[in-house]
Amino acid sequence: MRVLITGGTGLIGRTLTHLLISQGYEIIILSRYPKQAAEMFSQQGLPQIQTISWDATSAQGWGELLTNECAIVNLAGATPAHWRWTRTYRARILESRLSAGQAVIQAMERYGAPAVLIQASASGYYGDRGQELLTETSLPGQGFRARVCQEWEASTASAPTRCCIIRTGLVLDLHAGAFPPLVQFARVLGSQVGNGHQWLPWIHRVDVARAIQFLIEQRQLSGPFNLCAPEGATNRTFLRALQDILRRPSLFPLPAFVLRAALGELATVMLDSQHLVPERLMEATFQFVYPTLPQALDQLLRKHDGSPVTRRKVYV
Repeated sequence: MRVLITGGTGLIGRTLTHLLISQGYEIIILSRYPKQAAEMFSQQGLPQIQTISWDATSAQGWGELLTNECAIVNLAGATPAHWRWTRTYRARILESRLSAGQAVIQAMERYGAPAVLIQASASGYYGDRGQELLTETSLPGQGFRARVCQEWEASTASAPTRCCIIRTGLVLDLHAGAFPPLVQFARVLGSQVGNGHQWLPWIHRVDVARAIQFLIEQRQLSGPFNLCAPEGATNRTFLRALQDILRRPSLFPLPAFVLRAALGELATVMLDSQHLVPERLMEATFQFVYPTLPQALDQLLRKHDGSPVTRRKVYV
C-alpha cells in the first residue's frame, strides 16, 4: 500500500516511516525540503524513501500520486516548540496547519479520494480540564491550543473518504519533542512543574506509529482517537518515575509563575491538565507495546547513563 506522509521528517513521521517500510509499505514523503529529507532518510538507512517537493498549500506536483487504495497521513504544521508564542508565531502555527489541510482537500477534489486520511491533532484539543477524565466524546476546551486543534481537525473535515483524527499526547522520544527537556529537568533534581497535579497524557513513539498503522489497516474505524497510553500520570508522578530510572533525587519544584515568565503562553503545554484515556483504541483491541510509564521509561532510558540528550534537526 502506498502511504503519502506530510510532515514526514518530524518526530512522528520518522518513526512511522521506519515502521511502515519494515512492513512492506511504499512511502512517499511530501516536504518543502525534499533533498534534505532524502539525505536524512538515507543516513538512517532508508535510501528507498521517495521524497517529493510540495509547497504545503496546494496539490501541485504531488496530487497525481493519489490512488483510491493509498493512504494520506497529514502531520504537517509548524512546530509549537518555539521559545515564545509571539503573535506572529501563533499565526504561523495555525496557518501552517490549515494550509496543509486545504492542500490535502484540494488534491482529493482534483485527483480522487484515497482509501483513508489520518489527520493529525493533539491532546491540546481538550484545553485545561483539571481532573476530568477525557474520552473522544468529551467536549473541546478553551484557549489557543484548543482552538488550533479544533480548526486543524476541521481543515480536512470535508474529505470524501474514511478519516481518522489522532489527538496525540506527549510522545516519548529521546531526540525530539517535549520529552528531552523533561529528562533534563529530572536530571537537575526537579520534582514537579507547577503544582504537579496536572495530568500529562503520554505515549511511547513506537506505540504512536503502531496506532497509526492500525488505523490505516482497520477499515471499519473512523473519527477521533486519543493517542495516549492507557495508564496516565500526573506531572509529579511522571518526573519521579524519570528520576527513579535516572537514579536522581527529587528536590525542588519549578513554580508555574517562573515557567510562564520564561515561556509565556508556551508554558500551557506543561501546566494544562488533560487526563486522557484511549477509549476507542482499547475498544478496537489495539495492543500497546508500552502501556505503563515504567515500561516506556525503562526502554528509553535504562541503557543511558545520564549523557546529554541531543536533538535532531528536521525538515518539514
